[in-house]
Formats: sequence, C-alpha cells, structure tokens
Amino acid sequence: MTRPLVIDRPQTLCGLVAIPVRTAVVGPGEDLLTVVPRAVQGIARRGDVVTVSETALAIAQGQTLAAQAVRPSKLAHYICQHAAPLATVSQPESLQLVIDRVGVPKVLFACGLQVLGRFVGQRGLFYRVMGEAITAIDGYTGTMPPFDRVIVFEPHEPNAFAQSFFERDGIDCAVVDANDLAPAKILGASRNVEREIVARALDENPHGNSDEQTPIVVLKWRAEGANPLLRSGGQA
Repeated sequence: MTRPLVIDRPQTLCGLVAIPVRTAVVGPGEDLLTVVPRAVQGIARRGDVVTVSETALAIAQGQTLAAQAVRPSKLAHYICQHAAPLATVSQPESLQLVIDRVGVPKVLFACGLQVLGRFVGQRGLFYRVMGEAITAIDGYTGTMPPFDRVIVFEPHEPNAFAQSFFERDGIDCAVVDANDLAPAKILGASRNVEREIVARALDENPHGNSDEQTPIVVLKWRAEGANPLLRSGGQA
C-alpha cells in the first residue's frame, strides 16, 4: 500500500507530493530495470520522477561486502570510539575500508583537523578532508536484514541506470541518497530531472530509514503551472 506525503517545507515548492512504494527486499543480481517499472505500474506516469534508493541499486549490482570479511585495525577501533553513533566512522569495519583507500597519514590529518575544528566551532572537517573516500561507503547501520551486517558501496553508474529507465519506460528517474540525518543527494538522474528540486523534495526522507521496504518514491507535481521537477516543465 502507498501513502502519499504532501511535501510542505518553506524551501520546497507547494504542490509536490511523494508516494513511497513498497517492494520485496532487493537482492544481489536483481534487475531493477524490471523490478522498479513493475512496482510503480499504475502509480507513476510521464511528468513524474521515480526516485530509487542508492542502497537498493548498489545491492542489486553486488556492490557490497560482508562486515566480517574486514579486519579493523587498532586505529579504526580508536577513531570509532570517538565518533557519532550513527556515522559510518562509528563502524570499525567501514572505517577500515576508508583507511585502506586513502592511507593512515590522511586519516590522521583529517582527525587532527576535526579536533581543532571543534575548538573554533567548525564541525564536519573530517568528512570534508576524506571526501568521496567516505561518502562512497554506506555503513551497515540502518540497513535492514539480511543486509544489516553488510557494508554497501556507491552504486555503479547511477546516471546510466536512471537514463536507461527513462528511455525504456518514458518516466524520469533519479538515484538518491536520502536518510534521516543529512540533506538528500542525487547520485544520478535522467537528463530532464531538476536535481536540486528533487533533492529538496526528499529532505524529509519519504523512503524511510528503517524497515519500511520502500526503496522507491514517486514524486508528483499536483499544482498549476510548469512542473518544477523537470527542466522541460514536464507534463502535469
């Protein structure tokens, strides 16, 4: 069953509606270009934007690693003890993968800046220094079974997936990173999608962050005038 969510935020245009769509748990090897159109049949139409969770796409592509396959170092354990509980860096296995990617010196440099930043009221310096090395890893906190102890990486070629969806089904698509802790990000989208508007429409995370099993959200424009979700104005 779907539950429409009227998006009513000062920074978001009135008239946008989000419809989360429930699916079965997505597993490795599934073809989301088949799964997603079937799930949104009768819900999405031309002029809408179908948003797909980056985690679902990454899992379908096999972009995962079992946490028990990683052996965290003492450095990873030490940093995790001082991290926020829901952050990727609070998981020794996920943080170890970051250390392996960028090296110990850069991680220590980022930690030093983070500590200094707290004294001058600047937060998030660790993440700024680490950049894509850390944002490309989605830790296992919040990932529902059977993937609750699986580290999920960024999906492969999200722009290509979204454009393929549009070319096949005639409905625009975006691959999104949405959660309850930070503003939504668009990792990939078909060419007509207004990425900034779509990201702002997902800031309340209609995908959910627990066991909702709603990796798809259909965004609709239900007001007068040009459709702000699409560059061409779309079809209302």
